[in-house]
Amino acid sequence: MTAPVRLPLPPSLYADTAVAAVPTPPLDADKSVSVAIVGGGYTGLSTALHLAEQGVEALVLEAQEPGWGASGNNGGHTNPGLKHDPDRIEADFGADLGRRMIEFSYGTTNFTHDLIRRYQIPCEARQNGTLRAAYNEASAAAIESTAKQCIRRAMPVTLLNREQLREITGTDRYLCAMLDARGGDLHPLSYARGLARAAISAGASVHGETPALALRREGTHWRIETPRAVVRAEKVLLATNGFTDDLWPSLRRTIVPVFSSIAATAPLSDEVARSIMPTRSVLYESGHITVYYRIDQQNRLLMGGRGPMRWISSPSDVTYLMRYAERLWPQLRGVAWTHGWNSRLAITKDHYPHVHEPAEDILISLGCNGRGVALSTAMGAQLARRLIGGRSAEIDMPITGIKPIPLHAFWPVGVTSAVIAGRVRDRLGI
Repeated sequence: MTAPVRLPLPPSLYADTAVAAVPTPPLDADKSVSVAIVGGGYTGLSTALHLAEQGVEALVLEAQEPGWGASGNNGGHTNPGLKHDPDRIEADFGADLGRRMIEFSYGTTNFTHDLIRRYQIPCEARQNGTLRAAYNEASAAAIESTAKQCIRRAMPVTLLNREQLREITGTDRYLCAMLDARGGDLHPLSYARGLARAAISAGASVHGETPALALRREGTHWRIETPRAVVRAEKVLLATNGFTDDLWPSLRRTIVPVFSSIAATAPLSDEVARSIMPTRSVLYESGHITVYYRIDQQNRLLMGGRGPMRWISSPSDVTYLMRYAERLWPQLRGVAWTHGWNSRLAITKDHYPHVHEPAEDILISLGCNGRGVALSTAMGAQLARRLIGGRSAEIDMPITGIKPIPLHAFWPVGVTSAVIAGRVRDRLGI
């Protein structure tokens, strides 16, 4: 076995400002456990925590360190819901499961912020609401429809008009927006490290610099080979999301790993910060290509969106985000942009999260489609329930078969083309 290649954290604002990491030493001795979890992002860490809370021995194997991937490098939004509207979800999955999916997914932000409070995780968490905003007529109609569906289900949702939005965003860009009071934000890397600390304190084991190299059945257990040791587990959860490889056959080809980029300013003056999102809600735009942003607790503006389909390390790699910010708020001209970074998300073909059980005592969860912070945290409790109770333990998401995406090898070209086409369609308002 060869030693793993340790990669530094992406050069992000979060890496420079996060709370200290809890020690997660590499696994250096063979171990037998009840549940082994591959992937130390929010899904894996939350599942380990919820298993440990119920007295189940859980072990997390992370190739780098907890939060190294998108869990520690995302936009920091805790947004409720799924990609599709409630009516579409019920149409796709039926009245019973569809209703449970809606209740679960729109409750994920409350679940996440309650967990943060329960474990006193220091991650700058706030619950000031999520705005989904439209800047053209087509998107405005879609948002109005979504809001009506949510209001019909007694959700804490408000439809805001252009004048109201001008007051709470500091720009006249938007025609309307849906405000969901349950949304919020946090410091992603501090949160990942806090989840790791909580899981360990509850009794789980978390090992960084320990990639899973091979997985196979060995009698009544699963055998996972790592660079320095072998893990034998009664059950296994694969939670690798945008960094899914060939550990399980064909799984990598069920998702498209897409880079999402963020640029951050230096701390703004109180006067300028108050003129941008004064209520400190987070916002994401409804369009073919999503742009999202927030003001953090140090008055920095964090602008996110699709960028190069490669790793970046500077705000100069995403100048379009800076130009767009200045278009929204001309008072930002001349402000320093200090950081630019990205990471890989997992997008599924149907834009639903995917849960699979391809063999006895194997569970897989991936594909958050850009809503991973709250969704993957709450999925941890669902997955723990399934791992403990087996196939008789019902969860509030569908369990589906593994279906590779056709022509998957061409995804980099396809994504780049889709981004260009989406930007053109957004400019044309179609």
